[in-house]
Amino acid sequence: MLARHRQSLILQAVRSDGSARVSDLTQRLGVSDMTIRRDLEVLARDGLVEKVHGGAVLPGTPATHEPGFETKLVLERPEKSAIARAAASLVTPGTAIALGSGTTTFALAQCLLDVPGLTIVTNSLRVTNLFSGTRGLDGTADSVVLTGGVRTPSDALVGPVADLTIRSLHFDLLFLGCYGFDPDAGLTTPNLAEGETNRTLMRVARRVVVLADHTKWGLVGLSSFARLDEADVLITDEMLPSDARAQVAEHVGELIVAESISARTARAS
Repeated sequence: MLARHRQSLILQAVRSDGSARVSDLTQRLGVSDMTIRRDLEVLARDGLVEKVHGGAVLPGTPATHEPGFETKLVLERPEKSAIARAAASLVTPGTAIALGSGTTTFALAQCLLDVPGLTIVTNSLRVTNLFSGTRGLDGTADSVVLTGGVRTPSDALVGPVADLTIRSLHFDLLFLGCYGFDPDAGLTTPNLAEGETNRTLMRVARRVVVLADHTKWGLVGLSSFARLDEADVLITDEMLPSDARAQVAEHVGELIVAESISARTARAS
């Protein structure tokens, strides 16, 4: 199938449903997700669609649009798992860490269940529920600190109550996700209150680690909560294009490209 024909079919799908997911388009058209993403880049440059996390929407879709946690949970699972494993390697037993909300930070939390002696500050209901009743910490009730606040579509607790709690704390490492990362807009989110809570988390962290898979490159949400150079470390996956890696590396303190299990197995064989 010629690229133009394929792009025409993609555009029809977006116009018909108002949006289209990369995973659905790959199955429908029988091509790789990288091919679909390149087609979306072409359509976005022509102003025919707007790229969003996991797919595309019609131009003019509100910047406040945010899919729910369950919707995002199934997107880019191998990449998020690779990023989570790389992030977990930065955590040592007995430290105080903070985990922001989101599916990639949730994947990281799953990797930390057996790390002893952690104190975890989080505004994520999912992370709190994950650690409830586990013996992987030190067994005390204050091992997980939930900030409180107003719940968002991504199951984050944000707002003045959350911010007030966070300001009184200090932690060694902060792991944050984002809706998108861009050289000009920086780190963004569709939710204004979540952006402010993320800024508050960053102010009291000794080291900030951002977790962002390749599909979030170039996406811009309503609220910018940090410049790229405010991240000490940014962990992404190996599908982030080389030119994007170069741009990110110019800004962040350290860029880590996480390797997937399949790539590691192929390299070892």
